[in-house]
Amino acid sequence: MNFQKDTQIEVYTRNMELTDAIDSYVNKKVARFIRHLPVLDIIRVDLSHEKNARDANERNVAQITLTGKRILLRAEERAADLNAAIDVAVDKMDRQIRRYKGKHWDKKQAQPVVPDDYLDYSDLEDFEEEETAEIVRRKTFTLYPMDELEALEQMKLLGHENFFIFYNANTSKVNVLYKRRNDTYGLIDPEIG
Repeated sequence: MNFQKDTQIEVYTRNMELTDAIDSYVNKKVARFIRHLPVLDIIRVDLSHEKNARDANERNVAQITLTGKRILLRAEERAADLNAAIDVAVDKMDRQIRRYKGKHWDKKQAQPVVPDDYLDYSDLEDFEEEETAEIVRRKTFTLYPMDELEALEQMKLLGHENFFIFYNANTSKVNVLYKRRNDTYGLIDPEIG
């Protein structure tokens, strides 16, 4: 099966220009993810240059987000050199893909072990709001039904250290899973007052 024609590679930049050389380099590096995970819909790469970073070694940021059917993986790296940040982010993503495939893929059939009727992930939209004093960044994303254990696994796969927001399929409510100081986890189950 060839899924490459269905997978979109999107490259976005902030505080820098997207040159043909950078675009070509990124596309060459991330194209291999399509071979490893043929169920991908979108490979999104966000590149930015932070002029006011405290450490010069953290000025260039590369963030890679993979979305597909029941898949959402993200890797980020900061470095003095943009290509180095891209390379390390790609290496981190490779490790996440291996971990994901080890848990979710049927090794005999080389296919993901997921029900076909499950919802597809939509494109993650990451945008900045007009400059205000309180809110400096907004993220919009789609919540997908999952149980608490699946949410915990997704939290670990994504590398989210503090919290993870998900739609609880058992309660039909939005929940927040968070890590506590003693390395245990808590669940916030909000109710409207």
